[in-house]
Amino acid sequence: MFPSLPPDFHLFDTTLRDGSQQEGIHLTPHDKLRLARLLDRFGVTHIEGGWPGANPSDTAFFAEAARSLRLEKATLVAFGSTRRVGWRVDQDPLTEALAEAGAEICCIVAKSHVRHVRDALKTTLEENLDMVRQTVEHLRGLGKHVFVDCEHFFDGYLADPGYALAVVAAAAQAGAEVAVLCDTNGGMVPRQIAQVVEQVLPQAPKLGIHCHNDTGCAVANTLAGVEAGVSHVQGTVNGYGERTGNADLTTVVANLQLKYGWDLVSAESLRHLTQLSQSVAEIVGQHSFARQPYVGASAFAHKAGLHASAIKVDADLYQQIDPATVGNDMRMLISDMSGRANVQIKAEQLGHDLSDPELAGRVAEEVKRRAAAGYSYEAADASFDLLVRRQLDQAPDFFRVVNWRVETDQDEASQAVLRVSRGDQAARLYVGEGNGPVNALDQALRRALTPLYAVVAEFELIDYRVRLLDDGHGTDAITRVLIDTEHAGRTWTTVGVGENIIEASWEALVDAIDYGLILALG
Repeated sequence: MFPSLPPDFHLFDTTLRDGSQQEGIHLTPHDKLRLARLLDRFGVTHIEGGWPGANPSDTAFFAEAARSLRLEKATLVAFGSTRRVGWRVDQDPLTEALAEAGAEICCIVAKSHVRHVRDALKTTLEENLDMVRQTVEHLRGLGKHVFVDCEHFFDGYLADPGYALAVVAAAAQAGAEVAVLCDTNGGMVPRQIAQVVEQVLPQAPKLGIHCHNDTGCAVANTLAGVEAGVSHVQGTVNGYGERTGNADLTTVVANLQLKYGWDLVSAESLRHLTQLSQSVAEIVGQHSFARQPYVGASAFAHKAGLHASAIKVDADLYQQIDPATVGNDMRMLISDMSGRANVQIKAEQLGHDLSDPELAGRVAEEVKRRAAAGYSYEAADASFDLLVRRQLDQAPDFFRVVNWRVETDQDEASQAVLRVSRGDQAARLYVGEGNGPVNALDQALRRALTPLYAVVAEFELIDYRVRLLDDGHGTDAITRVLIDTEHAGRTWTTVGVGENIIEASWEALVDAIDYGLILALG
């Protein structure tokens, strides 16, 4: 059904080079060293580090890599270009910088589209072929292995197939080991990729594929290239790259490993695929994409009651693979769409027994009632856990708030007053002051609880999100607040809903402290 794994298959990562061209990504040499070590540990065969000589940061990276980067599985690749128009190759400073970068493999970009040769390089078609031949021969003469990225190849092939093929032939005849066919503009679809690759295969000893995602087909186009015969695939972790990005290497690897049956990386490495995606996102300063295939937080998240009922019988009925294979987890979302099965599975994940159908039905109805009032438990597991505990009469009685009020003066300084009882103690008055009403309430509640529960002082509010529901009602809109709290490496999320932001925040805050005490004290 699928082709066999070709011998000497290249899994070529260009996150450090092409991925860094994404808007909002700025990688330091230190960032690149960290990324290279992660990618090497995962099992890619080649890591393209950047363009030495083209900018100080990439030059510094290769200098530091020569001193301190020790790769166990991957080979470091330096990126460059053919010699410049009108220059001798042995006098071109960028070619010299490429040769001196310390990488045993050089990947050079070459124009393969007649319009780009004439309009962008402003030279002749024959001069461009000379640039390809001479640069490859020069680098080969210096003992380098050379790959050639044939830029705009697919568009170039459609415009003038003879010339595009001539570029590939020139690279191969000069000693290039791989000719990489690039869908630089990202405008191709899988059928076009496959047809062109099949025509080019006889022209080079080894073909590669490099796809951009402007049609949303980068991964599919890469797989089409593989099925047509390429044995070198390029991509970036999480699909980072210019415009809409490159082929997402996490998806490519998972598909080739799990669907094609290829052993590209070890099973243990594959179980770290989600962690790799998240670690790279953290280093490059990007938010993880929840709906990313295989590794996204929503990749195995289920919301519909019909799905949950089937999953309760057999998880494979609504999941393409076991999430643990790629280091991910199944998540059951709790919402107004939830049925008994949803709450049973979610409760079980949280350590509660809702096998009693009547009890599970009661919890499901309570979830739907509260959802109608504005609550959402999809991202608020802690508040859902407390809801279940209260339905089971298992919620600890750490403290009770008898009443509360908060006032803010004209300088926006706020004071909160609470009456709180703790354990078997009678209610007492506590006052907190803060920068805004929510902060004042938080300070007052901590002042009330810390003498009895010292761990409360260590709870840290790390995120606070507000959403207006029925916002057409203006100031009368219902408000939903989500609070993320962290302690001892654990993070939990609580939700509150009210007629104003203070009421909603107070409910989410009380749940956050309550749940934190459950985690800390049991």
